[in-house]
Amino acid sequence: MKILKFGGTSVGSVENLNRVKDILIADQEDKIVVCSAMSGVTDQLVRLVENIKFNDADAITRNLHRLESKHTDVIDTLIFDETIKNKLKDGLSSMITEMFEISSQEYSDVINSRIITYGETLLTYIFSGFLNSIGVSNILLDAKEFMYVDSVDNPNQDKVGKKLNEVLKNNPQSSLYITQGFVCRDEKEQISHLKRGGSDYTATIIAASINASEVQIWTDIDGLHNNDPRYVDETHPISHLTYNEAAELAYFGAKILHPQTVSPLVDKDIPVFLKNTFDPEATGTVISNKTYQKGLKAISAKDNITAIKIKSNRMLMTHGYLRRIFEVFDNHHTSIDMITTSEIAISLTIDDTSNLDEIIKEIEAYGEVTVDQDHSIICIVGESVINDKNSYRLFEILNFIPVRMVSYGGSNNNISILVDTKDKIPALKFLNEKLFLVQKEAIL
Repeated sequence: MKILKFGGTSVGSVENLNRVKDILIADQEDKIVVCSAMSGVTDQLVRLVENIKFNDADAITRNLHRLESKHTDVIDTLIFDETIKNKLKDGLSSMITEMFEISSQEYSDVINSRIITYGETLLTYIFSGFLNSIGVSNILLDAKEFMYVDSVDNPNQDKVGKKLNEVLKNNPQSSLYITQGFVCRDEKEQISHLKRGGSDYTATIIAASINASEVQIWTDIDGLHNNDPRYVDETHPISHLTYNEAAELAYFGAKILHPQTVSPLVDKDIPVFLKNTFDPEATGTVISNKTYQKGLKAISAKDNITAIKIKSNRMLMTHGYLRRIFEVFDNHHTSIDMITTSEIAISLTIDDTSNLDEIIKEIEAYGEVTVDQDHSIICIVGESVINDKNSYRLFEILNFIPVRMVSYGGSNNNISILVDTKDKIPALKFLNEKLFLVQKEAIL
């Protein structure tokens, strides 16, 4: 069985839903299709959550009416059979009523999760009904019945697989199943979610849990590019990546993938195909355990980085000093991305500043602390990239753009630099020219 995931843009309009339908019809193999919410809907639900926090009844009503209107328009345009159309509208109305009831309750994390996961529920309900209306038989699965992940960072794939197989056995045999991305249940079996972009992660957790043959992630771009095409001209899709390369690029900012996407698949050796909904024949990118080429592959950038420098003339080299510093971050559940040390100072970066004030207060006991916000990590990735004979060119950037930190040698597959975010785009363009275009011209 294949697992196919379609993102928010891919299901973001009636025209695009018809594109997805054509892709599904063209592939006759058994498959589970994982769908995101329509583009913009999750943002609308996040605003609804804010309305609930402030108990703003008028704003809640306006927001839910807009949500219902948006999805009603999709039903009206997508489906021609009046009986099916009216049935779907009745179901939609019932879900909106449920959301009104939830919105009247006092805000909590559970309420937040219940609300922001409705986008996927609404979309899959309509899309499944549409497919059945045109003779494409399918079964709609409720992800809340089997996505018991317990821990987002370390999902229990065996538990998900057991639950999913039970759900599949209780449904008529089908070659096509539709379900929701993003939504899950936590260790307390409460409705939760896999964070923004988490539908990719849903697809790979499902794939690993049932030993699927492959995962296809369909977006609006033809594979993972060697640089960010939003800011840099003359980029190109990469034909093959290893799991390690893809994980590095996703973690350090490649928007096409959720950072944890490939982690469930590594031990299963299930390939991932990144495909373009708007150009299905494009080659795209294949992610697997196979190394087709070593050396420099791609560049990505991660924003909203905070740099913290701890300076101490008397304690840095004393036994246990680094451990005590790291324990502060660990106690506040805050991950460190980059770290460099000198004889009297440590510089490190974080991307989660929710506990920054408490962290700073604690580490001030160990030295003078300086905090610099609004930075970006630029990551140069490739299997054995530090051994690539052309990688030295990246350091020419020091002549033109201020670099706050450099991480080299911690991984054979990753070289990272930290720059002020205002310098990110010039840095991406400079590195694209030095690492890719100059090399391409030399070959020509």
